[in-house]
Formats: sequence, structure tokens, C-alpha cells
Amino acid sequence: MGTITDYVSVLRSKNANPYEITIDLIFEEWDDYHYVTDNELITEETITETYDIPLDEVTVFVYYDPAKAIKATIKRPIHSGGIGDSDIYGAQQYAPLLDLEIPDPPANE
Repeated sequence: MGTITDYVSVLRSKNANPYEITIDLIFEEWDDYHYVTDNELITEETITETYDIPLDEVTVFVYYDPAKAIKATIKRPIHSGGIGDSDIYGAQQYAPLLDLEIPDPPANE
């Protein structure tokens, strides 16, 4: 068992607008991308569980093959720059995904 950081070369977050954050998981290797996406190891439900949010707060979730990427956009709990906002650019919001466990592929893959 590894973590998502064993599979992606880029894991980042940023504001999509003042009310949403987008999270990008970008894979360097096609085999890693296809292993994770074909086996649905990261889904909208993975995002909701990781961030402890309801499904309707995931506004975008897509496997984007041309970039070997998974993109998820979620509603911000506090709008950017609002009272209590601790990350105005949304740049640190990927952190909960760092420990996301990904099972090792079977030996024949």
C-alpha cells in the first residue's frame, strides 16, 4: 500500500474563483494514471470522504486524459478573503490528499 504521492508528479490546489477551489492530480506515467483511473481509485466519493463534504459540494470531477490528470473542484467553506479564511489563494488545500492510500497494483499489471 502506498499513497497518492507515489503515483502523481503534481498535486496542487488553487482558487477556481472566490467560492471554489480546484485540485489537480497530475501523473507523469501513463501506467500510473490508467491504474488509478481505470480502477476508480479516486472518485468524487474519495474527494467527499477526504474533505468531509457532501457530494453536492463537488462541482467538477473529471479524468482528463490529455493531461494525465484528475481534476476536482469543490466549494470553499469560507470564500477567499472572507473572515476566517486561512488560505486566500487556496494553495494549501491539497494537503488532505497527501496521505490518500492507493493499493499496490497486482503483480501482473
